[in-house]
Amino acid sequence: MNNEFENIMNETQFEDMRQQLNTLKKKLGEQEIVNDHLMRRSMRNQVNKINHRYNIIMALCVLMIPYGYWCFVVLCHLSLAFWIGTSIFMLVCGAATFYTSRKISDPGLMSHNLIEARRKVASAKKFEANWLLFGIPAVILWFCWFVYEIYQIQGGDYNNGFFWGGCIGAIIGAICGIKMHFKTQREYQDIIDQIEDLTKE
Repeated sequence: MNNEFENIMNETQFEDMRQQLNTLKKKLGEQEIVNDHLMRRSMRNQVNKINHRYNIIMALCVLMIPYGYWCFVVLCHLSLAFWIGTSIFMLVCGAATFYTSRKISDPGLMSHNLIEARRKVASAKKFEANWLLFGIPAVILWFCWFVYEIYQIQGGDYNNGFFWGGCIGAIIGAICGIKMHFKTQREYQDIIDQIEDLTKE
């Protein structure tokens, strides 16, 4: 009789433990789903911030064309060729930014296949890093052309406000551009790291 009672108690305790284990597993599964959802939303927000920044850059590139004509040709009497060259450079920058943004602009990028999302984000990160190989030399050449234009107009006299204003603007622009580049690279890497954490799980 005692043995039967002990067996019943053991079975009851075992059943209770099994139910507790199942409940724990269910809670862990729900927690993983919540974590997955939160991480995907965080990555989606980061991608949206990068795309918003790209949209601003593209708008500035387009606006620089009419502004450049007024500033360089009408106001400062630089050559039309310089304005055309500047406009082409702005269009190339805008097109490169648009090309990069297309890689990550899919609204469902972080909602479906994370392996494919990682590939696209890594591709955008690499393209933006490689862009410096063209962008930095192009900016240096553009600035040299700017200095030459001032030299032609001023007869070698660089003691004027437009020249120094251009130099200060170029320095500030370069600093802001480099800071923005490294910030975007860090955000891309953060997204890639989060995707790798999720896919490992």
